[in-house]
Amino acid sequence: MKTKRNANERGVTQFERLDSRHSFSFGGYYDPDHVKFGHLRVMNDDRIGPGGTFPPHPHTDMEIFSYVPEGLIEHKDNLGNSSHVGKNRVQLMTAGRGIVHSEGNPSDTDPTHLYQIWITPEKRGLTPDYQELDIDESARENTWALLASPDGRNGSMTIRQQAEIRNAHLVSGKSLDLPVGTSQKGWLQVVSGSVASDNHVLKTGDGLAIENENSSQIQALEDADLLFFTME
Repeated sequence: MKTKRNANERGVTQFERLDSRHSFSFGGYYDPDHVKFGHLRVMNDDRIGPGGTFPPHPHTDMEIFSYVPEGLIEHKDNLGNSSHVGKNRVQLMTAGRGIVHSEGNPSDTDPTHLYQIWITPEKRGLTPDYQELDIDESARENTWALLASPDGRNGSMTIRQQAEIRNAHLVSGKSLDLPVGTSQKGWLQVVSGSVASDNHVLKTGDGLAIENENSSQIQALEDADLLFFTME
């Protein structure tokens, strides 16, 4: 079964220098039909204006993955990590029993486009941790690059859940299998571009929930930047 989550039906948060779209209930946005999907709890599509910042704030018991297709995010936390993350680098933060971090757009002139995704961990009270991974463009052209996995295989980041995160840049006209088994849930997020899967056409910002499918494929209708999540 495949269920489309239309970009224009997502929740909205807007204030100075932030324009955010929520695929699942978040903050002041609550939709009982879209609270979570499997282990996916938050799927926020954020546009942050120049100089926009989120001052230090705490998180607990969540795996927080950040993907930056445009601009930069400056990250600092109480573990001593300080970094700029852009389009060829991703980050994964294990909040565990407690972490405090700040993030923001360090540019005075350029906007930032950030996807921040929260995944519930396998158990509570884990030791806080922070990871980064550089992505080679060639490793994700018309194929899935593994960004995070439970065992950290193939150089991926280690996520504390039975879940995997992948990224692909699919060229117009090319097809790609979705690596999800019948016992798994899958979520496809279109960061940019357009793809088709069976009778579903997905455009920028759309998501597709997948359950009880023994095989599935997508075709790019135009060049597309894609994230794919599989969960046991």
